[in-house]
Amino acid sequence: MSDLKVKLTAPNGHTYIQPTGLFINNEWVPSSDGKKITSINPTNELEITSVHAASPSDVDKAVSAARAALNTSSWRDLPASDRGKLLYRLAELVEAHRTTLATIETWDNGKPFAVARDEDLTEVAETLRYYAGWADKTFGQVIDTTPDKFAYTVREPVGVCGQIIPWNYPLSMAAWKLGPALACGNTVILKPAEQTPLSILYFANLVVEAGFPAGVVNIVNGLGRTTGAAIASHTGIDKIAFTGSTATAREIMKMAATNLKNITLETGGKSPLIVFNDADLDQAVEWAHIGIMSNQGQICTATSRILVQDKIYDAFLEKFKSQVKNISKVGDPFEETTFQGPQVTKSQYDRIMSYVRVGQSEGATLTLGGRPFTASSDKKGFFIEPTVFTDVSSKMRIYQEEVFGPFVVLARFSTEDDAVRMANETTYGLGSAVFTTDLVRAHRVARRIEAGMVWINSSNDSDWRIPFGGVKGSGIGRELGEEGLKAYSQVKSVHVNMKAKL
Repeated sequence: MSDLKVKLTAPNGHTYIQPTGLFINNEWVPSSDGKKITSINPTNELEITSVHAASPSDVDKAVSAARAALNTSSWRDLPASDRGKLLYRLAELVEAHRTTLATIETWDNGKPFAVARDEDLTEVAETLRYYAGWADKTFGQVIDTTPDKFAYTVREPVGVCGQIIPWNYPLSMAAWKLGPALACGNTVILKPAEQTPLSILYFANLVVEAGFPAGVVNIVNGLGRTTGAAIASHTGIDKIAFTGSTATAREIMKMAATNLKNITLETGGKSPLIVFNDADLDQAVEWAHIGIMSNQGQICTATSRILVQDKIYDAFLEKFKSQVKNISKVGDPFEETTFQGPQVTKSQYDRIMSYVRVGQSEGATLTLGGRPFTASSDKKGFFIEPTVFTDVSSKMRIYQEEVFGPFVVLARFSTEDDAVRMANETTYGLGSAVFTTDLVRAHRVARRIEAGMVWINSSNDSDWRIPFGGVKGSGIGRELGEEGLKAYSQVKSVHVNMKAKL
């Protein structure tokens, strides 16, 4: 094997060829300065492999390749239906390589293999198929004015798009961004998270196999402060799409201002889950558990603040504790029965444990967990017991700040107005959930919650056909659904004079 590819055998025995270079212009190339980043297995803290890290000059090369592809007839003049066929073919290849992609995702990220295989990879393939169907259905309109004018609009690609992907859903978030961008005829420079760089590199081989022209998709690994900053500030890039922390999004907005880039930002959350007295208690408990403990709690929309009405608070708490104890099996993510794997990195593990100390210092009651979990005899891996705090007030940091782990707080409320007020007492506004059998109340409360999304009697069951995004400190713009296309196309108006003389 060359320095740009290595043969690896994963903990589940699956052997495959892992690309380790930068993917520019449909070719694997080394970084110009020789720098690399190392991927660590969060289950046992051992090195998986190292990959090349792009310097600003490498980003320049990727931008040049993307710009050339944008202006080349093989992509610029490709019929929209044919762009859709390429996306369909890419989705088929994802299905064919599902086991390998899921293996890499679990090894690199720590999420349960069954989840990566059955949920994440399904979402990747279906998102690509969804936008494949939209490729030839994104067009302008004729606008009737007067007999002296013929006016129409056309929808055109934004141009070269920089896409910065988070570590919690490496392939899913890439598909969310690649699907609409490619369907609309853009070209892409994509930067995976430095913590989880491996699966999207393998995916790059499928881009070539699907038949995408050179330069349409470019993938550059690297550190956020180097590669990410170079993408965000590059004047040859027309759009930035970012998923990650609110603090990083603020910095990206500043850097994107260099040439007034089009931006889409999906950032943090501290989503409320409201349970009214008349709710189906078992249903509320089941979804509340899914809403915060799935994916190790590493979900931007995680319903991490559970607000329960007075009369059922004690009953809910007992059932919820039982659900956590019985369902949240922590351990080896390659075991089919594992519900919760390790946190993605040591720094994320340390962050969550620091919030346990914060909660205790603030006077909240640590009702469950809050301790490291030992999954093996060598005590390796970034495992944390699912953590539940009660006796929490809205003034506490653990109520206000995003923890991004299997960490939830419970609080009581008395009236509907109290519930809405408490739900909105945050700088975030991404997701929310309401549990009640009174549908009039459900829709009324949904309208009053300051969030981009509201689930009624469920939590976090998002869908690639439905817009996703937030308000306030949770971001700008929408991804997924038809709304997701608007971020990757722009309208041009054409005025045609039909009058012979003035």
